[in-house]
Amino acid sequence: MDYLTIKLPFNVDGDAARELLSTAWLFKIATHRVLGVARQQQVLPGSRIGWKNMFRKIAYGIIPNERYADGVITLVMGVYESCRELSIDFRGVELGDWLMFQQSSLEYPSRNTTLKPNYEFHVTTVRFDGSTGRVVVKPTIPKIYKALLDAVLFEHVKYMGRVVVTDYGVRSNQLWVRGEVHMTVPMDVYYERMARHKKNSGKLIGGVDVNTDRFNLAIIDKEGRLIDHRTFWFSEATARGFPKHSAWSIIGVRIHEMLNYAYHHGVRILFLENPEVLGRLRLMWIRSGDRNHENYNHKVSIFRSSIIERIAMKAPLYSIETKYVNPRGTTNSKEHDELMRKHGLDRHTTSAYLTALRGLGINKYVHYKQS
Repeated sequence: MDYLTIKLPFNVDGDAARELLSTAWLFKIATHRVLGVARQQQVLPGSRIGWKNMFRKIAYGIIPNERYADGVITLVMGVYESCRELSIDFRGVELGDWLMFQQSSLEYPSRNTTLKPNYEFHVTTVRFDGSTGRVVVKPTIPKIYKALLDAVLFEHVKYMGRVVVTDYGVRSNQLWVRGEVHMTVPMDVYYERMARHKKNSGKLIGGVDVNTDRFNLAIIDKEGRLIDHRTFWFSEATARGFPKHSAWSIIGVRIHEMLNYAYHHGVRILFLENPEVLGRLRLMWIRSGDRNHENYNHKVSIFRSSIIERIAMKAPLYSIETKYVNPRGTTNSKEHDELMRKHGLDRHTTSAYLTALRGLGINKYVHYKQS
């Protein structure tokens, strides 16, 4: 089953701010420790149970809450798996500049980040002395998410919570924290509650290639023949010094333009590169490494991953289902180069085409059908 994460912003101060901040720092210290020990191992376990058996005592000794300790282990294990999938040296991974904490699995109710009526979250915290507490966080809830949260709450949908600290400081001798509650839910529940178009009679397949200044959409039929393609630009949003909020607004407009175009051109399923593979590295930075023997730009990859996640979140509004393919080799492979030369496409449109083909399980050269 596929999942996606919604982000709900909040502001707290006083005791609640102190407890959220201490939990985030302890979680990060524990992650440092587990990552450091894992990098020293010649052989690492092949299962989640094996990772927990090897590292739980280390993590729990720093953040004495079983769910958060397992969350640390799951995070480091996910980074290790992503490095393997992308041919990155795991020993070249370091922690980035972040503060957050999470549990390791979905459950209902989520014990450590519990959704309550009136759209508030009761969050388990760990103080620096090791004692635990609970604080109430009341995020800002966009109207479009209320039906989804109601479904989770009243239909007992399993979910996973994460708290991310985006900023903190002192004002008038009062500590404050700004952050986000991240809530991971099953994608089928999201589809059911968020669809703007309740019916999609399309029969075509789309593939999307996301870059730092554009997305390329390729539309194919079930035999893998290319029917149409189009590029959606947002180069002005990535200019140096351009305001971040305005940039994401522009990107959001282009996402809706692309999805609207896909919907009205018969696309029922949209295939994307799996953001989870890169998303596991979001809280890290890479000292060195490569992806398919080219320079591997971690920041660019994480930016692309964020856009892909936004596309997946907006697609249900158009009754378009999203599915994922492994990102490795969609931009650098013999098949990619052959398709580009054969059909006279640019490299990004070819990547979108190849993503759609892989989604259908087609890994052979196909005939090009002029739109």
